[in-house]
Order: sequence, then structure tokens, then C-alpha cells
Amino acid sequence: MVNIPPSLNKFLASSPSDSVLPGYSILGLKGPDAVAFAQAQFMNDVALLDVMQWQWNGWLSTKGRVIALFLLLRVAEDELLIVSPDMPAAELGRRLIGYVLRNRVQLGVWSELECVGRFGTSTVAAQQIAGDWNARQLELNLATALVPRSLHLRPRAETAVTEGASAWAMASLLGGIPSLHGEQIERWTPHQISLQLLHAVSVKKGCYPGQEIVARTHFLGKNKRQLTLLSDIALTQADPATLVCSAQFGDDQAGLAVL
Repeated sequence: MVNIPPSLNKFLASSPSDSVLPGYSILGLKGPDAVAFAQAQFMNDVALLDVMQWQWNGWLSTKGRVIALFLLLRVAEDELLIVSPDMPAAELGRRLIGYVLRNRVQLGVWSELECVGRFGTSTVAAQQIAGDWNARQLELNLATALVPRSLHLRPRAETAVTEGASAWAMASLLGGIPSLHGEQIERWTPHQISLQLLHAVSVKKGCYPGQEIVARTHFLGKNKRQLTLLSDIALTQADPATLVCSAQFGDDQAGLAVL
């Protein structure tokens, strides 16, 4: 059973203020072929998204390894936003641009927007987007099983980066949301890091990079490893080769490993 660590529990009880999430960045996809392009490249079923809905999604290598995990928002019939917690939007856009070819889609970084984390119950339904995209003000319910919270996209302001950013990272980790940096990029298959629990990967839609490996893993039950939460002594004794990510808040540490 997963419990909220004492340091995080104390922080949440203090009614914390909003905090900018400095690692988050936003990549826009706009044009008549934006949805079709995303459907062909990404691992979740983009065609299921109505306007003002979002999903966990990601981009895989041809070997079925996760390049990036992100939130995909449909803000208009012909416009999508990628909210990337880990890989900078500029880097993700640079990698994706080579696959645009004749697709009528434009990629661009929304550097004038910021992502802000807010702890507390959100009034937005799961997978729905509240707000006004024309005003560049959006809210997503990003609660985990342990921590109620919401993510806000808005014009960049002078909002401070507080300890709330570290608390947000810890809450994500406790919710089974892995963070992929450095050597972890293109290392794990979606099932190894349990992305099916986030409903971030589809085994029913058409082809996309790595789809054959994802389908084979799912239908043949070939994956025997999964993402496991480690804390305290278990984290310090973990084999570094299995560790995907870790976070610290106050005196408490936790990590996610593939075991």
C-alpha cells in the first residue's frame, strides 16, 4: 500500500500556493493534418479525443522504446498541444519535424505560456479541459490516487518557482508517472514502465512507430517486468540498472524501478 510521505503530507496540509513547474514545456501542432500526423506517430489513440479533451500519450522509437511521455491536448479541430514534463518542447519538436514530410501541420514551441501546478480538488472532470484557449487559459485535473491537484496553462507571468515544484514531482512519482531523462530515453517499452495503467498506449489503433512490439508484448504476455515504487532502504539498495527515476521532498525519497 502506498502512503504519502510525512514531508509531503505536512506540505499539502499547509494549503500551498501555486508553483511554476520549470521542467514543463509546450509544443503546438496546428494544421489540417495535425490530428492525422499525431495519430500516425504517437502511441495512444488521438482520434478518440474530442475538442477540449486530453490524454496521456507518448512517442516511441521503431524498437518500441519510449522517447517521450507527455500530455496531449486537443484544443481545436485542427490544433493539438503537447505538454511535456521531461523532454524540452524544442528538442521534441526538432525530433518530430523530420517526420512531417507532406503533412499539412506546423510545429511550434509555446514559450509565452507556462505550466503551473496547484494542489487541491479540481472541479474539472477527468480527461476534460476547462478554460478558454483563445485567452490561453486552460485547466486539467491531474489528480493521482493519493494527491488531488490540477495543471494550469496560462500566459507567462512572474509566478515563483517554489518548493511546490518538488512536491509536484514527488506526487507524480507516487502516482506511478515516470520521468524520463538522459539514459532513460529509448530504454524502456511502455509496458515495462506500466504506461498501460495511465491509459497512455493503445493496442487497437492502426500502425505507429513501435506498434508491433507493443502489440506483441500485450497479446502474448511477454512482459514480465513492471514499474515498482521504492522508498527508504529499498531505494538505497536498488540496482541502478533498474531505476527509472527518483524524487526527494524534505527528508523523504522515493523512486520508480523496473522489477
